[in-house]
Amino acid sequence: MSQTPARVLVIDDEKSVCLSCRRILEEEGHHVDFILSGKEGVRRAVQGDYELVLLDLKMPDMSGMEALEQIKAERPDVSVVIITGYATIQTSIEAIKKGAYNYVPKPFTPEELAVAVSKALEHRSVRSENEYLRQELSSLRKGSRLLGRSKAMEAIRRQILKIAPSNFTITLTGESGTGKELVAREIHEHSLRAGKPFVAVDVSSLSPTLIESELFGHVKGAFTGAAKNRPGHFAMASGGTLFLDEVANISLELQGKLLRVIETRKVIPVGSETEHDVDVRLIAATNRQLHEMVEQGTFREDLYYRLNVIPVTIPPLRERADDIPLLASYFLNLGRENIVSNVQGFSTEAMARMIAWRWPGNVRELRNVVERLMATVDQELVQVEHLPTEIIGVNGGNGLPELDAVPTTNDELKEVKHRLRDRVYEAVEKQFVLAALDRGGWNVTRTATLVGMQRTNFHALMRKCGIRVGLAKGEEGEEDELLVGA
Repeated sequence: MSQTPARVLVIDDEKSVCLSCRRILEEEGHHVDFILSGKEGVRRAVQGDYELVLLDLKMPDMSGMEALEQIKAERPDVSVVIITGYATIQTSIEAIKKGAYNYVPKPFTPEELAVAVSKALEHRSVRSENEYLRQELSSLRKGSRLLGRSKAMEAIRRQILKIAPSNFTITLTGESGTGKELVAREIHEHSLRAGKPFVAVDVSSLSPTLIESELFGHVKGAFTGAAKNRPGHFAMASGGTLFLDEVANISLELQGKLLRVIETRKVIPVGSETEHDVDVRLIAATNRQLHEMVEQGTFREDLYYRLNVIPVTIPPLRERADDIPLLASYFLNLGRENIVSNVQGFSTEAMARMIAWRWPGNVRELRNVVERLMATVDQELVQVEHLPTEIIGVNGGNGLPELDAVPTTNDELKEVKHRLRDRVYEAVEKQFVLAALDRGGWNVTRTATLVGMQRTNFHALMRKCGIRVGLAKGEEGEEDELLVGA
């Protein structure tokens, strides 16, 4: 059972129990101290740097319940596991209500104790990670609606700050589910038009026969059902920003009218001959490559150049995988507004599998998965077996790698073999690094020694896998890198 070594304190008046606990847990790699007195044990637990306390409820000088209350009052971060006789299991349950994580009934087997301690330490680690993620979320949301500390998201934020003050048209390109509307809103909030309307229009959701009316407005009697004058989205966004999502779905005919509006800054409502001035900053978005559509003749070249004044590419989630823990934590907190759930976090292995997954549906898919897990898992920690089948295996739920297209020639087959081999190897590398860091207590120097690599080589492998690091003090006082956010 591999786990980061922990400092454990056993408080029990039976020396044989203390010695058994120390022998079992030291075999698991933990450092174990024991105290035969309840009062002295509480003092050591409060003043020491222990991650976990094993506490007997029946002691002559102090009740275990009183000891529990004092320990949790002074050190709420310390996990407490009760060790007790069968006759006092009901009391142990009461102790859990007062802050103990779990209990182990006497007599216990080495495996029972090791499992109980392992789960308690993992639960403590998740609580600590959740607190760190909450602080990260709070820090990020003060200045940006875009969550993530990855290099890709930092680059997007820097780009937004540069382009937002201008009035130029922007085209956002990115796969479905990457958050293009969030980026558009962020640009608007940092622009000189902040405080004015931000109007978002999903072109793909509009009826082709009504798109012109929706964008430019119409006058009474322009068509059947037009009972009164109605302003279009351009007019509603006056002074602010108009966001046109899925702009590639606009017909060639309407593309020409849109081009005219962009060039003249005037709109003519359907059924009218009168032009109206419009003052909007236009942001277009698409999940398709507009330049390829221009070559195919399905998108006007002149409109493409008018829209693509400032191009911005939104990275898919697989290219910023180290943001996944932060995003998953955010969706957990968000989901609690609508779902009553026991889920508090993810086990280390479950999160490693999530980080290794390709997420073809991007952030939208991640949110859906988190909400599904909240609704179906009744434990505090999501384990690997709870994840969707396609995420559980590196190569997918059916054991086969996902193909972009089935090869049709021998040369294409060879190319696919190389590409899939690289894809699988990269996923395995990432899981290897995460598991190694977990064993090494997230200390790069120690972990490199454990796996038999030079520190510089292991550090390079971390960078290759997209695992971001921050500075912290190592065991000998020197600066060392620790894993952040994965």
